[in-house]
Formats: sequence, structure tokens, C-alpha cells
Amino acid sequence: MNNVSKHIVNWLKSYALKSGQSGFVIGVSGGIDSAVTSTLCAETKLSTIVVSLPIKEKIGHNLSLEHIDFLCKKYSNVKSQEIDLTTTFNSFYDSVSHTSDADNLCMANVRSRLRMMSLYYIAQSNNMLVVGTGNKIEDFGIGFFTKYGDGGVDISPIADLMKSEVYQLGRYLDVPQNIINAKPTDGLWTDGRTDEDQIGATYDELEWAMNFLDTGVIDHNNHPDFDRQKQILKIFQTRNSMNKHKMEPIPVCKIDKSLLKNTLN
Repeated sequence: MNNVSKHIVNWLKSYALKSGQSGFVIGVSGGIDSAVTSTLCAETKLSTIVVSLPIKEKIGHNLSLEHIDFLCKKYSNVKSQEIDLTTTFNSFYDSVSHTSDADNLCMANVRSRLRMMSLYYIAQSNNMLVVGTGNKIEDFGIGFFTKYGDGGVDISPIADLMKSEVYQLGRYLDVPQNIINAKPTDGLWTDGRTDEDQIGATYDELEWAMNFLDTGVIDHNNHPDFDRQKQILKIFQTRNSMNKHKMEPIPVCKIDKSLLKNTLN
């Protein structure tokens, strides 16, 4: 993972300098993806602000503080901020109606969008880039992110890495073991549900499905149960299809020039 780490660090530094930006802003959730991403940013030696954005949270928040403490002690170019968005979230909740069956999902996405807004405030105030923490499965496989929430970023340094590769990189970078051991969660729900609870499959299973759909080769050693293979592929393909709108450019209505001429005449 040494070469991968160096490649990403050089890419981050080069992009920031070419963009005329002074460094990076990253929301640290307490999960492996944000831990790896923030450490890679710190490795550039450019100014890096790591931000904890709790909303009625304890477990994930404690892990984020542990990682932030680790970074601030190890890297002199890292500074931290904490913005507790609980009051802001409650105020928004109280100001809207709650009649839809999708209300819980809507409010979960509100959490993510409030965090995005906060990160961009800090970034613009400091002439910095907002760094995404999504991996390849989330960003290009099943679209497991909030549009204009955690999907609202300037650059995505680990979006070409599978989840298993992110873990490998995390171990190489000495990410705290508590974070490596923690079950992946997006931190958007009050009931503590994990990513696996929401998706219905593990990241290893989703990685298997993505590799199979890319190559057509079935790895029976990792998933010998044929019925489970069919379930995993259905989960992956359903989410991929459902979330295409997140993973593709915003549709633009093209106007034929002849229509504009007719309008002007």
C-alpha cells in the first residue's frame, strides 16, 4: 500500500496547488473511509482541517474524536473543529411537516446535507477544498450516499478503491484499531443501524458482485452459496439502477438552435 498511499498523496497535493487552494477540509465520522481520507490529506503536509459534526450522536462521535486526536498529535499541519448541528437539525425538524412515509429517510438526508453545508462554509472561509470520503462501491456501485450531502464534494481521493482496499490502506496508515474494527455506518440514523442493515449485504459481498459484473468471472471460493450469490447480485443491481441519478451527470435539456431562431423571429 506504500505506492498507493504516495500516489494519492501526490495527487491531492498537486490538485490543491493547481487549484490555488491552501489545503483540505474533511468531515470525520469515525468510520474507516473518512479516517483514511483525512490521514492521506494530512500526509500532503498542506493545511488540513478535520471536522466533527455531531447530530445527537455518541458512538460515532467518540470514534471521530479519537481519530481527530490521533491526527492532531501526529501532524502539525492538522487542525480540528467541532460543529454540533443538533440544535440546527432540531430547528429544521420542527419547522417542516411530517406526513410522508419517507419522512425518516428525508430527515436522515437532511443530516448529511447540513454537514455538507458546514464543510463548505469552513472551506470557503479558508480557501480550501472539501474532500469526499466515498469508496468505489458507494460512489460507483450502489450509489450509497446522499445527493448534495456527503456526495457534495470537490475531490474524491479514494473513490477508485474498493472497501477492502480502503481497510488495507487504513492499516498501512496506522488508523486507530477501534475505527478499523467498527461496523461501517453512515451515521444518519438514531437507531444505530449499520450499512449492512440498510443494504442487506456486506461490503465484501457487494465487492464480489461488482467484480463479477465487471469481469463475468464468479469467485465461488468467497461465496459458495449459489442462492446467496443471486441475492447479492439482485441487491447490487437494484441499488445501482435506482441510484443512477446520483452517479451520472445532471441531465441537461438540449435545445436545437433552430428552435431558438424560431423564437427570436
